Amino acid sequence: MLTYSFKESDIPMYEYLYQCIKNDIIHQKLKPHEKLPSKRAFAKNQNVSLITVENAYHQLLIEGYIYSQERKGYFVSELHYPHYIKNHSSVMTKPKQTHYRIDLKSNSVSSLHFPFSTWSKMTRQVLSSQSQELLSRSPHQGCESLRRAICSHLYAFCGMNISPDQVIIGAGSEYLYNLVIQLLGRDQIYALENPGHHSISQVYHINHVNYHYIPLDQQGIDIKALSESQAQIVHISPAHHFPTGITMPIQRRLELLQWAEESHRYIIEDDYDSEFRMRGKPLSPLFQIDQNEHVIYMNTFSKTLAPSFRISYMILPPHLVQIFQQKLGFYTCSVSSFEQIILAEFIQNHHFEKHINRMRNYYKSIRDEFLLQLSQSPLFSQITITEENSGLHFLLHFSLPYSDNFILKRAQDLGINMSMLSQFYDQPFDSHTIVINYSGLSIEDIPLAVQLLCQLLME
Repeated sequence: MLTYSFKESDIPMYEYLYQCIKNDIIHQKLKPHEKLPSKRAFAKNQNVSLITVENAYHQLLIEGYIYSQERKGYFVSELHYPHYIKNHSSVMTKPKQTHYRIDLKSNSVSSLHFPFSTWSKMTRQVLSSQSQELLSRSPHQGCESLRRAICSHLYAFCGMNISPDQVIIGAGSEYLYNLVIQLLGRDQIYALENPGHHSISQVYHINHVNYHYIPLDQQGIDIKALSESQAQIVHISPAHHFPTGITMPIQRRLELLQWAEESHRYIIEDDYDSEFRMRGKPLSPLFQIDQNEHVIYMNTFSKTLAPSFRISYMILPPHLVQIFQQKLGFYTCSVSSFEQIILAEFIQNHHFEKHINRMRNYYKSIRDEFLLQLSQSPLFSQITITEENSGLHFLLHFSLPYSDNFILKRAQDLGINMSMLSQFYDQPFDSHTIVINYSGLSIEDIPLAVQLLCQLLME
């Protein structure tokens, strides 16, 4: 007769009994086809109720650990486990955490400058409204309230006149790139700016897409090289290229639209961080001057609000909207309705516009102070600063004869997290140029940043 010692436990008695029998079956203390005690005899022997044994047997039965035969009782099932190779056990390793004295690479937002009080107010308002939209499944393109708010913002910010039906909401730009590939086809040839963000090429690579790197000149992507690549789709960032900072002039934009028109090609316009242009008005997107529906516009809230906001959006030309709905309409929107509705309220109540203006002034003060302290440092005679008026980074060119890899290793030793311009190219070379991202710095950080750069670049 099976005998188990019942101990005080937070779980029900039948579940404890079920686990004891299951463990004996798994460890083969109970052999295949061995008969189990009758329910009444087992209950009496264990001094538990009949219902406890019945529930334990029932759970074992529905999970397949035992089987029953009419008028005969319950028997242990014959189970065949995969062969276990002990010396091939997996070891989970945590990524190494590195503490940096100064971060000139990561995108981040100071908690002192995020509008927590306003966001909390919007959250309370949305919750108190008890809107049915909060409990309803979001449309596959995203909540209509957020799509309408994005349309209003783009019209006010840069004159884009679009319909909410053209807007697709997604959890991050990488997710939307995957949708674009499925929409336009994996059999197409895609083109990427060189240099550029490697995350985009990684998305293409994982999707087994054929892509080419296209070099840049002083006006942006090289149209001749693009034409020779035989690409049908090109990804560009004309308002402010990262990391070079190049702004594409109108003539090159028109040439690019002509390239798209020639064979009904498509342009993916990434307008990442265009809100933070430090001099002059925001540039009109390429999407706005496209008359023949060849441009797909993409942007994200991760730069304007915080990297943790995994909310991005793309604007499709009208003829692609119907194709998207037919091919990809089965997808569920990857951003929760709750987050979308709060963000919609934040935009519609003009808090987003105020936040951008406030952050643009703040980042400008950081940049100006950084450049001022660099100009007053012993390092200034050995460096050149370029592309300081667009986005949240600038380029620092230096004259030291050391390789980029040597400078990166030296920066690591000094506790500086930073990138070299060469790291954004598809082929390694020595650029002697540091990409300085100042979005995560405070005024108080700047003296240390300048001090460490002096240590890094002065022999």
